[in-house]
Amino acid sequence: MLDPRLRSDPHASRGRRHGEDAAGPRGPRDAFQRDRDRIIHSVAFRRLRHKTQVFVAPDGDHYRVRLTHSLEVAQIGRAMARTLGLNEDLTEALCLAHDLGHPPFGHAGEDALEAAVADAGGFDHNGHALRILTLLESPYPGHEGLNLTWETLEGLAKHNGPVAAPGWALAAVDAEHALALASHASLEAQLAAIADDIAYDNHDVDDGLRAGILDLDALLAVPIVARHWRAIEARHPGLDLARKRAALVRDMIGTMVGDVIAETRARIAAAGVETVDEVRAAGRTLVGFSPALAAEERALKQFLYANLYDSAPLQPIREGAKAVVTGLAEALIARPELLPEGWARGEGETARRRGIADYIAGMTDPFAIARHEAWIGPVALEAKF
Repeated sequence: MLDPRLRSDPHASRGRRHGEDAAGPRGPRDAFQRDRDRIIHSVAFRRLRHKTQVFVAPDGDHYRVRLTHSLEVAQIGRAMARTLGLNEDLTEALCLAHDLGHPPFGHAGEDALEAAVADAGGFDHNGHALRILTLLESPYPGHEGLNLTWETLEGLAKHNGPVAAPGWALAAVDAEHALALASHASLEAQLAAIADDIAYDNHDVDDGLRAGILDLDALLAVPIVARHWRAIEARHPGLDLARKRAALVRDMIGTMVGDVIAETRARIAAAGVETVDEVRAAGRTLVGFSPALAAEERALKQFLYANLYDSAPLQPIREGAKAVVTGLAEALIARPELLPEGWARGEGETARRRGIADYIAGMTDPFAIARHEAWIGPVALEAKF
């Protein structure tokens, strides 16, 4: 395990933006455990079950959605945190919340929403996640937002590294509760970021093969895949194809996790950091793949972009999804009465358009389709995989 001083301590938290009344039953939970539980119990988290990961929801029941992806990221992140002796609860909270800001239809929906409200500052899913947690999701009587700890908000803001030029949503959160955006985040936040990479690299292989979009022979030309496939065949000669594919995904996850653990220990030793504050001031990411595995992982990502995310079978669905989100934004801009009460925040056209973006971003795939059909016309997004 790492030096215990590198572990984020809930009892040394920089606190919450709003003071909280301790009255009422709370249970034996520390600050990071409460953050995790608030995220799990949030409406935004429940909505992830009907939001696209790669395949639009109507494509089938067996494909990942944002909710199942987030749970898988949390499992991977927590396992690494436990082995390294870092705070499992903070890691899990960050993993579970990292995709809360995604609009319907995944990156296709985000691209459409960004374009639709470009003149109001645009849209960014990471900044929107912070906006949800600090403003839009407000179940408590004494304050807006979920009032999460500084460490959780910081980790979500910077899990991919320092933020030199925050968009308007993240800048607004930072102005109210400064998150030290120029520095790196905790080791737990860095773990959450790479757990996300490990999960979607491997589970998108699984879903792509299941859908028949990825060709196994082409996939086996990717070095990391070929290496593991040969090892599986050597261990289990004659194993049927479905189980070999499952073993492939499982073994690649295990290899990536083991590599991150070893590389992180080596980087921390080389950097000489001994405290959480020194991690933030290190000037580099301390959690990551070794150079050799990083090269293999990049090659896998390049293959997935060329053969899955940008593949011909998915393009018509993505264009259709963009059209749905664009149509909803145009309808709400042209007909302000369609926006439900409470979504218009502030005065002026910029505030109104940001309220429209908030409303659309909160939609699930089925709800967005239903609103489009009610306001504009029929939608046909189902693919035959």
